[in-house]
Amino acid sequence: MFKLNYLYEKIKTAFNWESAIRVGVLDCGEEENYETCKEYGIHYYPTFRYFKAFTKQFTTGENYKGADRELQTVRQMMIDFLQNHSQELRPPACPPLDPASSGDITSLFDKNSHHYTAVVFESNNSYVGREVILDLIQYENIIVKRALNFDKLLLEKLGITSVPSCYLIHPNGSHGLINILKPLRSSFSSYLKSLPGVRKKLLLPLQLPVQENKEESMEIKVWKEFDKSKLYMADLESGLHYLLRVELATHKTLEGAELKTFKDFVTISAKLFPGRQPVVKLLETLQEWLVSLPLDKIPYDAILDLVNNKMRISGIFLTKKVRWVGCQGSRPELRGYTCSLWKLFHTLTVQAALRPKALINTGLEDNPQIVLQIMRRYIHHFFGCKACAQHFEEMAKESMDSVKTLDKAVLWLWEKHNVVNNRLAGDLTEDPKFPKVQWPTPDICPACHEEIKGLHSWNEAQVLQFMKYHYNSENILYKYTASQTDSSETEQGDTGEVKDKNPLKKPSGNRENKIQDKENILDSESKVLDKLVANHGPVKDSGKSAVGSASLKETKQAMSFLGIGFSNIDMSLCVILYVASSLFLMIMYFFFRMRSKRWKVKYYRSSV
Repeated sequence: MFKLNYLYEKIKTAFNWESAIRVGVLDCGEEENYETCKEYGIHYYPTFRYFKAFTKQFTTGENYKGADRELQTVRQMMIDFLQNHSQELRPPACPPLDPASSGDITSLFDKNSHHYTAVVFESNNSYVGREVILDLIQYENIIVKRALNFDKLLLEKLGITSVPSCYLIHPNGSHGLINILKPLRSSFSSYLKSLPGVRKKLLLPLQLPVQENKEESMEIKVWKEFDKSKLYMADLESGLHYLLRVELATHKTLEGAELKTFKDFVTISAKLFPGRQPVVKLLETLQEWLVSLPLDKIPYDAILDLVNNKMRISGIFLTKKVRWVGCQGSRPELRGYTCSLWKLFHTLTVQAALRPKALINTGLEDNPQIVLQIMRRYIHHFFGCKACAQHFEEMAKESMDSVKTLDKAVLWLWEKHNVVNNRLAGDLTEDPKFPKVQWPTPDICPACHEEIKGLHSWNEAQVLQFMKYHYNSENILYKYTASQTDSSETEQGDTGEVKDKNPLKKPSGNRENKIQDKENILDSESKVLDKLVANHGPVKDSGKSAVGSASLKETKQAMSFLGIGFSNIDMSLCVILYVASSLFLMIMYFFFRMRSKRWKVKYYRSSV
């Protein structure tokens, strides 16, 4: 069975080979499917998986490895999977797809039969014969075979001058070449289905297990009215929720370039995200936690525990449910997360331009491309749509290096977003209620548009001014955002507006809460270290398990030293300075001792 996404409906309507291969779809964007997609390791969308028939043991299937996602390529890959299936485990309804020999073909002539026999002659790299065979498996009184065009004498005898061609043997033994103007799969299949006596088999409908409707599936999605000239915090927070709890969940462990990318993303988000204080505090806590961990790989479950606030740190939370407002689509599968991800990175580029000193002392300052580079790396490593990631990488390679200022970074991302809108206009993924247009539209930014010699032109100075206004914190509306009580109560009910009139106001915490929060963070670090030792063994060298375990244990003790959370870097520096000081003192001691001896020998030598 294949698990398809966007192409599911196209494939279902293009052919129906259900007797041999069943086609299904699993939407990893739906919350009830998160765990299943995580279990099967679905990293990108659309992902195609093939599951062989009669498989008894659990398997995550075989990945589709086609050159592209075009319908014809997918169809041919499905045929290859079927043909390569072991003979003993092949579905009984699946007919032979291998070519028949010349002897098998000639033996069919001048014999009476109860059915038609059609032979498709084709070249070795053609799929027409196999497609026609599968098209006719649901029809009775006809059998379709395929033969290759290697036997020139047989082809000449049958009057076949070009391939693909279809040769038909009637039930009474007569035979002849089918004359069709266009030798296409659809033409051959249509002709054979229309033969007298050829009719569709009466098949029992496929019985699939029907799951009971969950209460949340019965929930009616209410359309949220919104102002398109405003930015909604519900979209940004929902995007962060999806990013941290869904998209990241496809990676069981983060290490190497993936871990570095995630750390940098969390850092710029903690410093630049213009969100409500509980969300910003969550990002800041996550950033401090990631920096303090002396590990080169981190299990995703540990990150999820912190995002879900399993340590019960006061004053942090992130909604556990998507609430699209400006990103809502006319259908559940349209817009949503991709829209919010664009808005999130537009917001970060604008905030970096408005607050150029925000990234000081992070190691990411003094680089006008930093937000764009982190976006590029994030999309490469984590973004589900693989084709989208490839297109973005091509745009980045083409011109990202030309960005020399923070303002240019804002304009670069705006320009490339419009390039994507232009490419996707009219695509199947386009929402008919929200067509892909060049943005900002004249109704929300008339000064952005100009006309030079009758041709449309952008006023980039006005566009930059508009972007800095639109993605500024003062243009954000907090309507429809989830309250903290809703998050802790497992999102019961739908909230309308946040009651707090000043959502950016910092809570008046006390010293005891801060100390308790620090202890909770340190405790979470200790649990991560324990988890890595227990589940993954030593971090680097499995041959040094005792040393690795002892080292991790010492590191945990160091991080909780005096309750102030020294990191491994801090402790390492202390040790290095201590050893260096000791060595220096020892060298000085021996130096002066040797000089003292030489002085005594020189001035106190006995006279003769």
